[in-house]
Amino acid sequence: MKKRWLLNLVMLCVVASLVAFLYLRPKQTAEQEANYDISAYKLAEFNAISVEFPAKAAVKLDKVNGFWRLSAPINMRADQASVQRILSIIAARSKDKITNPDLEKFGLNNPALKLKLIRDKNSQDKDNVEEFTFGTHNPVTDEQYVAHRNAVYLVSNNYAEAASTQVIELIDKSPLKPTEKIAGFDFSHLEQWSDTRLNVDLADGKWNVSIAAAKPQQNEMNEWLDFSWVHNPAKSVEMYTPDRKITYPYVLIKLADGSKVRFDKIQESPDLLLARPDEGLIYNFPSDAGFTMLNPPINIPSK
Repeated sequence: MKKRWLLNLVMLCVVASLVAFLYLRPKQTAEQEANYDISAYKLAEFNAISVEFPAKAAVKLDKVNGFWRLSAPINMRADQASVQRILSIIAARSKDKITNPDLEKFGLNNPALKLKLIRDKNSQDKDNVEEFTFGTHNPVTDEQYVAHRNAVYLVSNNYAEAASTQVIELIDKSPLKPTEKIAGFDFSHLEQWSDTRLNVDLADGKWNVSIAAAKPQQNEMNEWLDFSWVHNPAKSVEMYTPDRKITYPYVLIKLADGSKVRFDKIQESPDLLLARPDEGLIYNFPSDAGFTMLNPPINIPSK
């Protein structure tokens, strides 16, 4: 009797497990099927972007020599990560897809913004442009309706926020272009180095310092270059028009192609403001990082 009771209990457990499996499996499959890809495009397909608003000038970006640039309303280097966030709409997924929708119902007859991804800005082919239009927000899910190719999707608000980023925030905050390779620095026009006429040069992977008493450590100099200039974006940028009546202290960066880039030191405290006249920008660095930028670790023995 006891054995039969145990056998029935085992069979009951097996049946319960089978029922649970059959119940849960269709549910999981349905959940997976409810996620819709907005597109199957690749980032490399597009070489131009246009973000259009109802009441202000469009923001336009172009890919030049592998890097994104702002072309309107200003012509500047663009922050590559910010552009990638704009493009991320192509990888968006949605649990809701409405085909042949009533655009007015979702605020898409007069959209808040239009995002156009362009394969070739010189082409007249109608399939050359992929347009995403952003409508009203869904107060229940805190998501936004987006139309693309005769369908409406409900997606995160982050996509519209990325496309609506202010132009000044889309500007690259790195003081140097990605293609500019540093070969040395001329600090002799800064107050602290005017007497010693400091120059530091990088040749064949080795640092040379113009001050004879200096004892630079190669690894220390390499780290200084990397963290102070190569991978040290400014915390903010602003437009700059040089005043020819004012002479600022400045630093010259020597490039591998033989050219030089000038940075005017507008201010050292409370933040370091370095202006790049050729690009019309002022870069704002925290004072501690700014001090390190203008004072390389050349290790001059104290007297």
